[in-house]
Amino acid sequence: MRIDIVTIFPKYLAPLELSLIGRARRAGLVEIAVHDLRDFTHDRHRTVDDAPAGGGAGMVMRPEPWGEVLDRLCAPGGDDPSGADAPTPTLLVPSPSGERFDQPMAHELAGLERIAFACGRYEGIDERVLDEAATRMSVRPVSLGDYVLNGGEVAALAIIEAVVRLLPGVVGNAESLLEESHEGHLLEYPVYTRPATWRGREVPEVLASGHHARIAAWRHEQRLRRTARRRPDLIAAWLAEHRPTERELQILREEGHEQDRGS
Repeated sequence: MRIDIVTIFPKYLAPLELSLIGRARRAGLVEIAVHDLRDFTHDRHRTVDDAPAGGGAGMVMRPEPWGEVLDRLCAPGGDDPSGADAPTPTLLVPSPSGERFDQPMAHELAGLERIAFACGRYEGIDERVLDEAATRMSVRPVSLGDYVLNGGEVAALAIIEAVVRLLPGVVGNAESLLEESHEGHLLEYPVYTRPATWRGREVPEVLASGHHARIAAWRHEQRLRRTARRRPDLIAAWLAEHRPTERELQILREEGHEQDRGS
């Protein structure tokens, strides 16, 4: 996978050299390029913003540098060392007015060959940039949640980590991805390690039983209970895709969730 990130704060993306993402880059599993938007300006102040049309608070990012950097990314070969056959990227625009990013979207993006991020600042990017870009690539405004950040870099870091860890070979034990939070619309079960007793608190006995079927059943029950308590909004999606057993329905009732499948 190839990932391009356009920003006015390239150093903000330095964490992408660390941990699993950094290791994946060094192993050639993902290629990440950070582009400084100010490199595509032509005045001595390297100006990227201006007052909003129609008046109002704040500043808006000018279209000219954005147009030039997107021209570069869409050109045959462009900044992509893989050459002229490199696919046009899907452009992700972190924005509080975008569609909600979630685990299914992470899986969808992980199946693409190339994505790019347009990290806006101030009041956002001139809308004409996105309209023009949509004539030559897929443009997807994406939101991490119902709150506002100072810019798109934090969201880009979060999305990149969520996507890259799904690529083959990035996470050492691929099976660990199957029972994580939000896989199958359920949150992850609680986890424990040694010592068996800590400050008077015990590791659940079933986890020391060596009985794999009982452990799997316990973990599934814990996922269901945790989701019903913390994210009851996810239960409807889980019920829509599963035919719950009577035991599962009982667990939901015990956790105060009365919605049965199909209701």
